[in-house]
Amino acid sequence: MRHGKKVAHLGRTNTHRKAMLANMASSLIEHKRINTTVARAKALKTFIEPLITRSKDDTTHNRRVAFKALRDKYAVTELFHTISEKVGDRPGGYTRIIKMGNRLGDNADMALIELVDFNDVYETAKPKKKSRRRGGKKAATTEGTDTAAETVETTEASVSPKDEAPKAEEVTETAVETPDSDATTDEKNETE
Repeated sequence: MRHGKKVAHLGRTNTHRKAMLANMASSLIEHKRINTTVARAKALKTFIEPLITRSKDDTTHNRRVAFKALRDKYAVTELFHTISEKVGDRPGGYTRIIKMGNRLGDNADMALIELVDFNDVYETAKPKKKSRRRGGKKAATTEGTDTAAETVETTEASVSPKDEAPKAEEVTETAVETPDSDATTDEKNETE
């Protein structure tokens, strides 16, 4: 029975497992994301997160502990310089595991494990806040209704400098009204 034994053996001996996790952790530090199986990704997560926590405090002892686990001085340097600066204010959860489906050869569950703070895709995918409220585009497209004109007038104050379409419409409306008023004065002059 394996009561209370939480280490995933991954079908390897102790030394082989430690070497594999050290190599995978070094690759994760270097490339910021790697593809592997779900079981290895979960084991790597428990292996690398305490090391990232230690990297926040740059002392000789912490560097030696990290080197003992990683066995790569370039990975230790990258961990204590680049990664520790980026995750300095994060209290934990430095990695993310995304399931990718099954591998074609042996149908193993595959996953992508990545460092959370180094993913630019999710940061740029955030929707930008809109500067307008309630039908700003509908009001600009519908012409001839009194409610649309009122909506355009009320949203003028909240329109950013980039959006000058409502102002251009007002200019054309006033330009149309001016010749009409001139035409009515010309008609009055002719009748007199």
